[in-house]
Amino acid sequence: MNTVEHPARGEEKKLRFEDLIEDMPTPVLDPDRIETIGIIGGGIMGVGIAQAASQAGIDVIISEKDDEAVERSSRNINENMDREIKRWGMTASEKKAILQRIKWTTEIEDIKECDIIIEAVDEDLELKRSVMKKIDSICPAETIFISNTSTLSLSKIAEGSSRRDRVIGMHFLNPVPKIPVVELVRGVQTSDETTRITKAFAKKLGKTAVEVFEYPGFITTRVIVPFLNEAMHILMEGLATADGIDTAMKLGYNLPIGPLELADNMGLDEILAWMETLWHELGEPRYRPCPLLRKYVREGKLGKKSGEGFFKYDEHGRIIS
Repeated sequence: MNTVEHPARGEEKKLRFEDLIEDMPTPVLDPDRIETIGIIGGGIMGVGIAQAASQAGIDVIISEKDDEAVERSSRNINENMDREIKRWGMTASEKKAILQRIKWTTEIEDIKECDIIIEAVDEDLELKRSVMKKIDSICPAETIFISNTSTLSLSKIAEGSSRRDRVIGMHFLNPVPKIPVVELVRGVQTSDETTRITKAFAKKLGKTAVEVFEYPGFITTRVIVPFLNEAMHILMEGLATADGIDTAMKLGYNLPIGPLELADNMGLDEILAWMETLWHELGEPRYRPCPLLRKYVREGKLGKKSGEGFFKYDEHGRIIS
């Protein structure tokens, strides 16, 4: 006859709420019901992602570090869309509808109930890990964390989170609202479910998601960096002018934009950071930054966003002849 041993009097284990939920599965996010996303960092990429999401009918909350950053971020997205209006690429009513879905905050807790959180801060590993740690402490268990990184290890970024299976990378290209592709980067512990949901989210944004293995630079950055670097070396060596280099490449290879203007559009400081990361991680000469690029960044010539890089630009972002 089987017997059941009972605890001695006074030794009964109290049933805690934590014991009841400990073995419960994490709720699954329905990609068709993604209604609000939070974006940490309202720089060029942050506002680009915000605009793309808003155009897809998704509400956006952008978290910035202070009021000055909020003002700068808001001004940038307004200026970007005003340029599109002048080019007949957007109407004033479309701009108004997009901005109605975007809000800014300086309190990171305001994004804790968003369905998806995207960090779009500077390309700095420790900064991104600290952001992951912070949002991990305030967001529900089902929230997916997305890192918009172009060169860093997604698995190392995910070390700042206790839910590494729900951390994934999305490498958007600038300008985000116009470029139809996004690289989907899985970390070592990223789950199939997280990948499926994120791929559906990319489709909702109108993007084609290309899955890539975790490796420095992924596809697009690794391919474009040597191309830009070589064009910079040609300019530095005096073989041709910046306009001559871009004209030759556009007409010779049917490119919509030349390599030096493309670099200016991306931001020379951003490109320098990519090159330094790839040079450090892979040690291959093709990624070693051109000295001319370093010189321009030191001088504050960062490309279109500063008004001067390899070309000079007017207030509307057009090249000054």
